[in-house]
Amino acid sequence: MRKKLAFSLILLIPVIGFIAFKSGKKKRPNIVFIMSDDHAYQAISAYDNRLMQTPNIDRIANEGMLFTNACVTNSICAPSRAVILTGKHSHLNGKIDNYFPFDTTNVTFPQLLQQNGYQTAMFGKLHFGNNPKGFDEFQILPDQGDYYNPDIITKKEGKKKLTGYVTDLITELTLNWLKNERDDDKPFFLAYLHKAPHREWIPAERHYKEYINKKFPEPETLFDTYEGRGRASNEQEMNLLTHMNWAGDSKIFPENMDKLGIKESHTYDKRLYNMTVGRMNPEQRKVWDETYGKMNEEFIKKYPQMTEVDKMKWRYQRYMQDYLGCIASVDEGVGKVLDFLKESGLDENTIVIYTSDQGFYLGEHGWFDKRFIFDQSFKTPLLVKWPGVIKPGSKNPQMVQNLDYAQTFLEAAGIKPPADMQGESLIPIFKGKGRNFRDAAYYHYYEYPSVHMVKRHYGVVTEKYKLVHFYYDVDEWELYDRKNDPNEMKNVYNDPKYKSVKAELHKKLADLRIKYKDSEILDKMYINKYDELLKQGKIFR
Repeated sequence: MRKKLAFSLILLIPVIGFIAFKSGKKKRPNIVFIMSDDHAYQAISAYDNRLMQTPNIDRIANEGMLFTNACVTNSICAPSRAVILTGKHSHLNGKIDNYFPFDTTNVTFPQLLQQNGYQTAMFGKLHFGNNPKGFDEFQILPDQGDYYNPDIITKKEGKKKLTGYVTDLITELTLNWLKNERDDDKPFFLAYLHKAPHREWIPAERHYKEYINKKFPEPETLFDTYEGRGRASNEQEMNLLTHMNWAGDSKIFPENMDKLGIKESHTYDKRLYNMTVGRMNPEQRKVWDETYGKMNEEFIKKYPQMTEVDKMKWRYQRYMQDYLGCIASVDEGVGKVLDFLKESGLDENTIVIYTSDQGFYLGEHGWFDKRFIFDQSFKTPLLVKWPGVIKPGSKNPQMVQNLDYAQTFLEAAGIKPPADMQGESLIPIFKGKGRNFRDAAYYHYYEYPSVHMVKRHYGVVTEKYKLVHFYYDVDEWELYDRKNDPNEMKNVYNDPKYKSVKAELHKKLADLRIKYKDSEILDKMYINKYDELLKQGKIFR
């Protein structure tokens, strides 16, 4: 009875806020939330134009605000999405990794928006749960989804298979809803969620034909040896040369691997290639085989003479060609949605957000994937425009997190957030008033031992420093000077010059653990639960 009463009170609070908003004169804004999966900020030209141009995503920054220090609380797909939806850290919402189920008793911000008069819709990749709560309409990919001819789970028609390229299809579904299914009398929240550029990086035909011939600049840390750093950096399994799949990722045909005597990087290497490319229809497959067949022929000629350095360089280029080729379609889709908002006049009262569920390594430290607290994984793109509120062309360096999105959307809608949400509204920053917004960010990663073998760790990050504790099968501390060592190559934890900094960060970390209600007790509880899943063989290695 008490639980039901408490839940009713939680739902009543935002309703009161909604009534108060309705009594005012200002019309509530629409919200278009655009999120891609694993989109590195390095691959958005508004951040860095050395790899590619993203003119449409850049439009959001040009017309609004670019956040240069946005970050996540837990750099892995499903947990990041759970944090965004609930406004709570992973240890409280329960979705600590990709294995633990999402606790559906969590109250999410789309539910509150829906209950308070917003029309809500979601199209694309949610990654967990097939029936998202709080949405009037959804059409989502099951689990990771497929790049070609994907299955879609719908609210009204059940499961169906679509023909075409996933990024284009998600954009079409989104535009159809905006044009034909939206209620003109209601404000709306629209989640436009891309699968791309998630592994295994299969671009649209129009882009792989172009990008397979491109060459990209290498990161200066591509051949990092992790000297002077701990076991976490040295024992990870996300190196481009040794851990990336030859067939599934680099697109070497399985029969050519056999011909060259190349062993699978993982037991699922060839299988993933056959599963993903195997979804293509004969017409799609014919063009794919012709284009990637030429690349394979050239590789067969070169491979016998290639050194380890040559192979690493080759694999980096192959990775970038497909990864960036996937993003090209995303940028086109974003452009189409922005164009419609402008043409229809909706853009004048619509908040548009572009972000990713986390950052991603594009060869830095020799890595792909994410998970670490190090910058390319920890930092995420965040671009926001809101006409009349955000000054066009603004840049903000403050430490905002995906934890903050829920409160931001609720405040924009005039809804008081539940007391257990842990983020902060970004609206003061939008208005140019949010100075000293957050002096430190808290991070906690859990999924170990598992794919990529990045050890469990938690830490505190300020604009100048980063303190990390790796635990579970190790007990190691690392400290990085973000200003003087932006590539995070030197652990200065035991450097006497940083004694006072270390002491200050230890205290700040302890305070944040208390503030966000994290603890060693919770660490041990989640370890025990995870170990039980390992014993049951439910963890993918």
